Amino acid sequence: MLLVDGIPQSHVDLDDPGYLDFEYVRRLGHVIDTAAPTAQPLRVLHLGAGALTLARYVAATRPGSSQLAVEVDAALVDLIRRRLPLRGVRVRVRIGDARAVLERMRAGAFDVVIADVFAGGRTPAHLTTVEFMRAARRALTSGVFAANVADGAPLAHARAQVATARTVFPQVGLIADAAVLRGRRFGNLVLVASPEPLPAAALTRLTAADPMPGRVLCGADLTRFAAGAKPVTDANASPSPEPPADAFASLAATPSRR
Repeated sequence: MLLVDGIPQSHVDLDDPGYLDFEYVRRLGHVIDTAAPTAQPLRVLHLGAGALTLARYVAATRPGSSQLAVEVDAALVDLIRRRLPLRGVRVRVRIGDARAVLERMRAGAFDVVIADVFAGGRTPAHLTTVEFMRAARRALTSGVFAANVADGAPLAHARAQVATARTVFPQVGLIADAAVLRGRRFGNLVLVASPEPLPAAALTRLTAADPMPGRVLCGADLTRFAAGAKPVTDANASPSPEPPADAFASLAATPSRR
């Protein structure tokens, strides 16, 4: 378990990199699973390295994949390399700001872009905007962009992220626990976007089979969810909401297989 500023950020099972403990990370795994036929190698960009949990997952489930992880905290990367060795995982790690590195990527360089960047439990403002998502869209071929979005009632941030993604991508979906979608608790939602049709049925099936089943919103359901929300731009962006003190208490408990 990796904690940053007291907030659970990553969980890694070195003996089984195909096991994803955190619910939102498992849902990001579902996005990767449905991005291409089983075992087909992918080109994946991870914005926010953490403990490289998803990079290990991709290497285990899609051997031969080309991966780049971007992390602003060089000391964290050194710690992970010492304490959680990669054991043959092929992933390049670049130190730098996620958006700055993203904007330097050549067009169409990746099949999947994952954004999971937090500072003090909040997504930095410049990683929530139309301009940021345009850079992600440019870096993709016909693949998929997915982002970890943390929010609680009244879910104004999540709704705005949906509106923002819809200005850039023709296909957008949202995956989350029903209690989070109803504003009953603060939690993680996974935003999914693509220039191509999303595998909504497959994502729904995988999410429903999770230990803590979630919901997939797309189409008219997502339109109702985001009704009235305005896209976020660099001119009006702010970080995601600050999480309540006990928001991640359950994650901080010792993880166990369910």
